[in-house]
Amino acid sequence: MDETRLTTALDTDIGVPLKPVRRIEVLAGMPGRRRVWTLEQKLALVSEMERSDNIAAFAREREISTALLYTWRRELRYAMEAAKLPPRDEPMFVPVVGGSQPNSSDSIEVEVGGAVVRISQAARADLVVAIIQALQAGAA
Repeated sequence: MDETRLTTALDTDIGVPLKPVRRIEVLAGMPGRRRVWTLEQKLALVSEMERSDNIAAFAREREISTALLYTWRRELRYAMEAAKLPPRDEPMFVPVVGGSQPNSSDSIEVEVGGAVVRISQAARADLVVAIIQALQAGAA
């Protein structure tokens, strides 16, 4: 065993050769302090992220964890869904607007075989049918 290699209690030697680390990313923020993001900043970053082709590169450029961006996106979606009004179980009432009483001058004129009859808007349907049938019978 190579004595120059550092070992800990967690190391296990299973015969797999160790490969050197090729790339380490260090996010250079304010060490020991968390950044505080306003809602406007979160919205702007999430909307920019949605338009980005490579989200990992987008996060690297802004020194933000991709997991944080995805968390913000999920939370904003939940907030938007919660803002929608839920369906109401109780009936919604529409105010009833009373129309004016039918004017007696509102009428139709029916002409059959040279006879003209004016029928009021307030006339019952069965009476109108009887009048038209009588006119048709008289014209025949």
